[in-house]
Amino acid sequence: MATEPEPQGPARLPLGPQAQGGRRAGARSAGVAAGRLAATAAVPGVQSMQSVQGGGQGVQGVQSLPSRTGDSTPDWLEPAMAANGIGSFDWDIRRDLIEADHRACAITGITGTTFELNSEAFLALLHPEDAPVVRRRVERAVAELGQCGAYYRTLFPGGELHAVRFRGRVLADAFGRPSRMVGFVWDATAELHKRADAGRRAALREDRSRFIKEAARALSEAVTVRDVARVFTELPLPGLPPDGLVLAALEAGRLQILGASGYRREAVAPYDRMPLEPFQPAAEAIRRRQPVFVASREEYQERFPEAWPRAKDTGRSAWAFLPLVASGRAIGLCVVSFDDARELDADERTLLSTLGGLVAQSLARARLHDAEHELAAGLQRVMLPRTVPAVPGVTTAVRYLPAGSGLQIGGDWYDVVPLPGGHVGLVIGDVQGHDVHAAGIMGQLRIALRAYAAEGHPPAAVMARASRFLADLDTDHFATCTYAEVNVDYGVVYAVRAGHLDPVVRRADGRSTVQSVVGGLPLGIGTAQEYQVTRFSLDPGETVVLCTDGLVESREMDLDTGMARLCESVAGELPTRGQDGTDPIEELADRIAARAADSAEREDDIALLLLRWDGPEGGLAAQQLRRRIGQADLARVSELRGELRDALRRWGVPELIDTAELLASELVTNAIRHTDRDAMFTARLYREDGREPRLRIEVEDESDLWPKRRTPGEQASSGRGLMLVEALADAWGVEPRGSGKRMWFELSAGEVA
Repeated sequence: MATEPEPQGPARLPLGPQAQGGRRAGARSAGVAAGRLAATAAVPGVQSMQSVQGGGQGVQGVQSLPSRTGDSTPDWLEPAMAANGIGSFDWDIRRDLIEADHRACAITGITGTTFELNSEAFLALLHPEDAPVVRRRVERAVAELGQCGAYYRTLFPGGELHAVRFRGRVLADAFGRPSRMVGFVWDATAELHKRADAGRRAALREDRSRFIKEAARALSEAVTVRDVARVFTELPLPGLPPDGLVLAALEAGRLQILGASGYRREAVAPYDRMPLEPFQPAAEAIRRRQPVFVASREEYQERFPEAWPRAKDTGRSAWAFLPLVASGRAIGLCVVSFDDARELDADERTLLSTLGGLVAQSLARARLHDAEHELAAGLQRVMLPRTVPAVPGVTTAVRYLPAGSGLQIGGDWYDVVPLPGGHVGLVIGDVQGHDVHAAGIMGQLRIALRAYAAEGHPPAAVMARASRFLADLDTDHFATCTYAEVNVDYGVVYAVRAGHLDPVVRRADGRSTVQSVVGGLPLGIGTAQEYQVTRFSLDPGETVVLCTDGLVESREMDLDTGMARLCESVAGELPTRGQDGTDPIEELADRIAARAADSAEREDDIALLLLRWDGPEGGLAAQQLRRRIGQADLARVSELRGELRDALRRWGVPELIDTAELLASELVTNAIRHTDRDAMFTARLYREDGREPRLRIEVEDESDLWPKRRTPGEQASSGRGLMLVEALADAWGVEPRGSGKRMWFELSAGEVA
């Protein structure tokens, strides 16, 4: 309670007798001149003159002080003290006796004109919390021969609690020892309440200032309209906690409720998308672009009688309608309501108006963000294939993750293209840039590349034509891309890479490896670029993973680290098909996507494409290889030899590779050279219980000209093909067909393990 700090020096009292030229002398006049300070100073801890001075009843040369009376105040000072309600007191430290005039008695709550109390009796009159404070301050003043003062509370006989303020000074005798304390006392109840009210108002202003800062920060961090609604409905308004909050957006003359708190859902639902009628307070606030405050139900009924029938059922008694104005245009409304009638003061109205301005700016920014995001998402949905076609023998999974900042649209894309002959084409690519222009180029390039692939062009031709197409667009953009044609019957992949990432292959045993593919320049760099094809094979259950660089590269992660993380994500065990029918490849796609950076941190969008080769029904693909060799496609013969080597290695008969490759090459070359049609190559491995595995290779053509076994001379450059077949094969032959013929040979492997 005692909140006033003690002064550091002696008080100046120009009205005291010493200021009048020393009219009164002696200790009595000196006490009056220095004293009459403030509040009734109880003397704690000092029991008597003996305890302060160390003994003795009198001091030689010190005039004894007569008892004080109610009329002892000089005539020239009394009117001033009476007009200001100030009483005086005198505490004789030697005798431990406090005397006061009639005004001090009234202020302290003691009946009578004067009173005489010792220090302990006086302290007993004070509030228990204030007595120790007064005691300490008086003790220090006595010890230092200084002055002191404080507020304290005292209880009047009628039970009323009053606040009193005192100011006193300790006087010394001729030997410099404390002799008495004199001072003033006055009622400080109103003063203390005023100070308390000022303190509360200052604290409230500080709370409101802090609230505005925190609200501004929270609203600035709100990205979407939903975020703004959540922040607004959770704001703790200082000093005026509302009972209801509603945030609504103005759309085509209707109010769309974005968020509400303090209301039941069914109470708010009728107002959602309600037309804004001119007689409503919300309409007046939006029309005038000024807040509308309604302090009571009676005022609402008087000012808005047509709107009152609907408002009276809400149970509220006071409202504040705050228009949300951004860039000079009303975009919504905030409603703050109270259960009890309430007249908001100027500070409260200013706080709510400021809050409305903050919400308006945040809502405008969030609506723009949502509109841009919806535009980007819609454009991306149009550019990317809606569904991935189902192709028998393979299972695919795709993911697209937009960047975490900006327009959230870019040039990354994926595609799955069914091809003639039951094959399937896989496309993954990334157009340079991260904007709408890049997305538009991506859409054109995706359609062109899909068309080239669907026409049946081989992978190298598809990529070369796509590069020329992009160069002809003259967009100053390039694109990276990987195109892979998968033979669904045999699990062979023909891949072409244009400046893009190598694919990752998940093997049947759970291992993962980066499959090296010969690379070429990105698309659009030149019109005469040629691309090489890399062939690799899959066993049933193995998966090819294609992705864009956003998954494996960022400012915090280099490409090598990213590819290692990708291989780690692809490898390992996968769950079996769940009860809900979820395919394990979907689980794998989710696992890979989960390793990508958080959406708020990701710098680039990500396209992800997975294909698992399941193989034909019955698993025959593991023992059969079938290829068509074009009449003019001599390079296909070399590819066929590589495929045959891979197939025999997978089938577990590597000892047959050299012989089978040599003889197959002879039969295929013979068919192409001596006919004018395509040739069909077929390799099958037969396994029978208790017998050695048997490889049968057949080459069919449409020529009726049968091969003739010749005996070439020593210098002849041809004519030894059938001789090699006869010498190395376990059996061989030629069979007629409806049109053309079939040449074949068989090789036997070692004992079955």
